[in-house]
Amino acid sequence: MLVHSRPARRALQILFLVLFLPVFALPLLVIVAASFASSWSGTLPSGMTLRHYQDIAHGGALDALLTSVLTALAASLAALTAGTWAALAAEKLGRRARRLLDALFLLPVAVPSVVVGLSLLVAFSRPPFLLNGTPQIVILAHTVLVTAFAYQSVTAALARLDPAYEQSAAGLGARPAYVLWRVKLPLLLPSLTAAAGLCFALSMGELSATMMLYPPDWLPLPVQIFAATDRGALFAGAALAVTLMAATLLVLFGVSRIRTRAAYR
Repeated sequence: MLVHSRPARRALQILFLVLFLPVFALPLLVIVAASFASSWSGTLPSGMTLRHYQDIAHGGALDALLTSVLTALAASLAALTAGTWAALAAEKLGRRARRLLDALFLLPVAVPSVVVGLSLLVAFSRPPFLLNGTPQIVILAHTVLVTAFAYQSVTAALARLDPAYEQSAAGLGARPAYVLWRVKLPLLLPSLTAAAGLCFALSMGELSATMMLYPPDWLPLPVQIFAATDRGALFAGAALAVTLMAATLLVLFGVSRIRTRAAYR
């Protein structure tokens, strides 16, 4: 650690807890508590119940959760493919061209996501690319919004990658395609899995652009959470939020296991 004094370390740990609990942990604990409550008139919730989760099990929330997972998986795969491809291509470009490519990928992040949703709605509402009212336009919007994170993650990993591996393989007569698939991509696998997990988590929670684009038969769970809280069903919305959080963390845990094995290799 940067701080070698034991009292200073304890002071920093206490400061971290003081800042972490109210800002990060407490809101999540409040959501979890609200998901089991039937009323909340005092400091703590009252009337603990499982009815909200029973409604999820017997309602359309599971379909919405499946929709969110499928959207996030498709968007993450597309974003990882496009971001990795662009990062590998940018490695061979000059400085000015690379900066231009960086700006193009970061542009969807620099503007509000609702602007991205509106632009896709206008762009794909007429032939020959008529995607309005289809699940594909929702997946496309999520892909546009998260590709920048995959691109930046792979770009940073490429900058840290020792070129000696690639040079040694090429010196032994390996073709460029073989070097890419058998040397470079395996070395980038920990960063690729990290980028995939980040893209998945961001897609699972995306709401603004989704509200602009989703068709009635492709309802992601964040939209259902917003609808529940908008009509005043805060406790039901909290249960939906906990379900969304649990599903996201479960997938991220699986991705972290893959990343750990890849880093070990």
